[in-house]
Formats: sequence, structure tokens, C-alpha cells
Amino acid sequence: MGKNETTGMDFILLGLFSSMKHADVLIGVIILVYVAALTGNSTLILLILVGSWLHTPMYFLLRQLSLIDLLLISTTVPKMATGFLSGKKSISNAACGTQMFFSLMLGAAECFLLTLMCCDRSVAVCRPLRHPVIMNQRVCLVMVMGSWAGGALDALVQTAYTMHLPRCGPKEIEHFFCEVMAILSSSCEDTSANKSTLLVAGTVLLLIPLIIIFSSYSLIFFTVLRMNSPKGRNKALTTCSSHLMVVSLFYGPAIFTYMTPGSSHSPDWDKAVSVFFSIITPTLNPFIYSLRNKDVLGALRKIFVRGLCSN
Repeated sequence: MGKNETTGMDFILLGLFSSMKHADVLIGVIILVYVAALTGNSTLILLILVGSWLHTPMYFLLRQLSLIDLLLISTTVPKMATGFLSGKKSISNAACGTQMFFSLMLGAAECFLLTLMCCDRSVAVCRPLRHPVIMNQRVCLVMVMGSWAGGALDALVQTAYTMHLPRCGPKEIEHFFCEVMAILSSSCEDTSANKSTLLVAGTVLLLIPLIIIFSSYSLIFFTVLRMNSPKGRNKALTTCSSHLMVVSLFYGPAIFTYMTPGSSHSPDWDKAVSVFFSIITPTLNPFIYSLRNKDVLGALRKIFVRGLCSN
């Protein structure tokens, strides 16, 4: 071990608002967004659990998506907010590795789940009579377990690969959480090869789901064009448009992170993209799926009326 190499020091997270004025107002906005995310995702999970008419493959997968979003935003915002309010910006090696693992696992699990949700929509639109048979409960469980297991495996490899590298001097991280590329930049060693490896792996991990999503939506598009019923066409387009919007919100920042040259990324841009990916998207997803969904709005209305009647 070199004389300047350190392994026992805590990391220092410089945070999201390290050089901004009125940071206290901005952190207040972030906390309000976090509360909205908790409320929206928790409500959607509860509605799907309580509403027996929502016990279908699409809503089963949607419930898992809301759970992932709930956990994803909770891996970053509480630590960032408490660090800002208390002035304590340090995070231990173990806590940093844990935060990195869960953020990577949940992000990869969401990537896989969105792809499988697209496959479900493709079967529902293209083969509606066979949909209940093809997308039975066992298949749905395998899809969900596969998403979580795939995310955990990806996170385990990336976290172990990143955290074993030696660090030198003050371990200041120009980020608001333990993000892989930011941690790699604090290493004593030349990490250009490590970054390239992770970028290639991330690109492959994105390209395969994107190809599946593009193929599925191509099938959906051609099937919808052949539909004679305007009502059926509108219902299919409305359901798929919500999923397509969520896919765009998720893959946009991911493509920027993994499929554009790293030299073009400034720390501020990386933090902005991470905010969009880990905070904004998990907040918007439940509202995108519920505001245009008559089944979810109907479930919310029934539970609200039932609560009034019981009182």
C-alpha cells in the first residue's frame, strides 16, 4: 500500500447544492417531492392490493414498479436531506457501498421490469384472447423475481468492482450519493479502463431491453392499425402511451449516462441527470399511470366513498 493510500476514512458527499444560493429552499423542494413520491407510490400499491378488479398481470407488474420507485428514491433523498440539515456530509465505507448496491439494484430491476411490462402490453394487444393464459400468475412471479435477481446480480458485480479500489487523501465525492462513476474518480489508480468497462456493460444492459421494447411496440403499432374498433384502438393506445412515457423518462437519463462520452459530462450535469433518474422519475411514475387510468381512478373513488360511508 502506498504511503498516501487510505482505506479506513469515510467518504465526504459534497451534496447537490454545494455551490448554490438559497440551498435551504431547494432542499425543501426536494423533501416535498420525496413526500409526493411516497404518497403517490404508496397509494398506488394500496389501491392495487385492495381493488380485486385490479388483480391482473398489468397491475401486478405496476405494483412492483411502484415498490421499486418507492425504495429507489428512499436510497438517496433521506441521506441527502439529513446530511444537509445536520451539516454532517460524511458517510462510512460500509454505508456508501450499501447505498451504491441498492441504487444500482433498484435501477437495474426497474430496467428489466419496464421491459417485461412492455412484453405484457404486447401480448395483451396482439393476442388478447391468449393473454390470461400466457401471462398467468406463475409467469408474472417469474418475471418479477427475475427482475429483482438480475438487478441484485448487476449491483453486486458493479459495487464489488468499484469499492475494492484504493483511495488517496480526502475522499470527497462530487455528488449527493455514492454514484459509481463519482466513486471511481476518487481512486488513486487510473480508472479509465474501469470506467470504460462499466460503460460498455451499462450500454449492453440498456441496448438489449431497448431492442425488445422497440420490437414490442412495433408489433403493438401494427396491430392497432389493423383494429376496426375505434374504442379498442383508443384503449390500447391510452394504456401503452402511459407505459411509453414512463419508459422515456427512465431510459433518457440512462442513455445520457451510459451511451454518451464520459468526457462530455460535467459534475453538475451528472448530478442533474441523477436527480431526474432517482428523484423526479419515481415521483412522476404513479401519477402518469393513475391520472389517465379509469380503473385506478375508479378504485380510488370507491375507497374514498367507502371511507366516507363508514364514518
